[in-house]
Amino acid sequence: MNNSQTGKCPIMHGGNTSANNFISDWWPNALNLDILHQHDTKSNPLDPGFNYREAFKKLDLEALKNDLKKLMTESQEWWPADWGHYGGLMIRMAWHAAGTYRVSDGRGGSNTGNQRFAPLNSWPDNANLDKARRLLWPAKKKYGNNISWADLFILAGNMAYESMGFKTFGFAGGREDIWHPEKDINWGTEKEWLGKARYADNTSESLENPLAAVQMGLIYVNPEGVDGNPDPLRTAKDVRETFKRMAMNDEETVALTAGGHTIGKAHGNGDASKLDPNPEGADVHEQGFGWMNPDRKGNAEDTVTSGLEGAWTSTPNKWNHSYFHLLLNHEWELKKSPAGAWQWEPVNMKEEDKPFDAHIPGVRRNPIMTDADMAMKADPAYRVISEKFLKDPAYFEDVFARAWFKLTHRDLGPKSRYLGADVPAEDLIWQDPVPSVDYILTESEIEELKAKLLNSGISASDLICTAWDSARTFRCSDYRGGANGARIRLHPQKDWEGNEPERLKKVLNKIEEIQSGLSRKVSMADLIVLAGTAAVEKAAQAAGVNIKVPFMPGRGDASSEMTDAESFQVLEPIHDGFRNWLKKNYSVKPEELLLDKAQLLGLTAPEMTVLIGGMRVLGTNYGGTKHGVFTDKPGTLSNDFFVHLTDMKYSWVPVAENMYNIVDRKTRETKFTATRADLVFGSNSILRSYAEMYAQDDNREKFVKDFVKAWIKVMNADRYDL
Repeated sequence: MNNSQTGKCPIMHGGNTSANNFISDWWPNALNLDILHQHDTKSNPLDPGFNYREAFKKLDLEALKNDLKKLMTESQEWWPADWGHYGGLMIRMAWHAAGTYRVSDGRGGSNTGNQRFAPLNSWPDNANLDKARRLLWPAKKKYGNNISWADLFILAGNMAYESMGFKTFGFAGGREDIWHPEKDINWGTEKEWLGKARYADNTSESLENPLAAVQMGLIYVNPEGVDGNPDPLRTAKDVRETFKRMAMNDEETVALTAGGHTIGKAHGNGDASKLDPNPEGADVHEQGFGWMNPDRKGNAEDTVTSGLEGAWTSTPNKWNHSYFHLLLNHEWELKKSPAGAWQWEPVNMKEEDKPFDAHIPGVRRNPIMTDADMAMKADPAYRVISEKFLKDPAYFEDVFARAWFKLTHRDLGPKSRYLGADVPAEDLIWQDPVPSVDYILTESEIEELKAKLLNSGISASDLICTAWDSARTFRCSDYRGGANGARIRLHPQKDWEGNEPERLKKVLNKIEEIQSGLSRKVSMADLIVLAGTAAVEKAAQAAGVNIKVPFMPGRGDASSEMTDAESFQVLEPIHDGFRNWLKKNYSVKPEELLLDKAQLLGLTAPEMTVLIGGMRVLGTNYGGTKHGVFTDKPGTLSNDFFVHLTDMKYSWVPVAENMYNIVDRKTRETKFTATRADLVFGSNSILRSYAEMYAQDDNREKFVKDFVKAWIKVMNADRYDL
């Protein structure tokens, strides 16, 4: 077949069909508003009324689990199983699906099934996981829409462990598939795999936020060592930092390393340079397969994946406690794998203690350790934990079972989102538990509460600010945060600078006073939201729009004992464009920070726009500043923000970093002040189109109604019971 382009006849080709040709290439600094409109119904092939949670409830979970266990030992000729068991491969697939999670912004993780798509499906660290997913296809085909790929990945990992003799902590379904790669996740700015551009200096702590892997294309750390140079103590620092960034402590880190490497092997028995391109780079005849090895058999004993070659234990197809025995009781030396990768191998190990080759009968091979494994021995803190696990296998199993469950469920959200008969009964603190409430409120009771809250002596803007600050912690990335639980009254949230602690304390004290005077208990979480909602309703009426702002009670109050203070610290806002606040000036522009926050709140671009316009005229700026308050009637829910922003009567004059005066063109008098988070709605062509729409005379009422809808969306973002 002639692949040359020379002499081929040109055709009309007006469609922008290449991913390498973006309009934004002309203006690379343009806001990527697409992150607010991803996963649209147009990309979802399922029926409009399809509800995955209801579909999962129809799943015969036990039958699927049995099929998966059976699959583990049904070796396929096109990709033979190591030792006749796919357990190691399936565990790696599940781990790498979940292990992309990072606690800083909640993005990544297993919740979406994104391992099916680029870039994850073609990361070097995910080499040959395309085979694992393809081995699962018969199960997915059989059980169809009742099981998502995302749930199937994790369940397969669980069943791999259980088929090898380990009892897992449990499993919860509820992960809904996406149908194209996420557009919001920054996986790194590098343009090459395994680049070295993520550190401000040579310390592990300087790893670029929010990234949780040391190099592009890796889950955590380079198995050969830092930048491919073996040094277990230096690797230990990177392991600690990357695992911390996905919410794991030292004990969990050691347990996961040992539990993951008790099973399976690394593959590097061949020349890695001969491998075909990764899945996204492969030709159409490969049908989504990548890394095909033309050398010898190309699979089985000739498989090349990480480049390292060998098993970690003597019985890699069975769960046991040999990992720590091998690691701690043998001396290890640096060797090169057949693929040329650095690995550690034991010195003078007895032949009978070595694992058998995964595919060649009767042949034994040295076990191996990666540099990360050696870190569990070299690092003093990791060493203490490793020795403890060696002496107490039962304790190790419990820690590992819990850590594996946490790894694979960390981004699924609170327990109320969990589905299935295998959900553990125990409440875990990282699940951010919130107690349920046992009351209902009638409409008349809600109206009475509104009146009490509005007549409390607290300003409407303070009530709105408090409700907003309580709810804005929500992240649709991992379903954490939100108003439910009222953790804004607890450490650490009550002390966050962005919550204006002194102002917040006064508001909460007054609401608590009202609460204590009620004839029956109503949660603070409900009262905080209701107070803000009542104030919004009053502001709408002041604008001449008689609208009832919906309120749904049912929020509970979490306690300090239910709150992992350290874990919650990552939710602290360092900016809030909706309240026109920056903790300090950052290298990232304020409008980009606003966009990021809007995406995490699950907002569309029109919703972001209308909320900004409303919050400004409601006078909710941090510290009571007047930036962006383009109105003579603050506290009235008018469209004045957009009217004045789009009025050519004014010009916009920079006066300091992130500070502008709105100046009357004729008189040269300063009418208003603004920040970049205000002016972007007039400068960005897309956002301006929304601003102009809301500025129209015929859309004054629409503005109010749209603001109310967006407000309720934020207030109810974490109400999974609705």
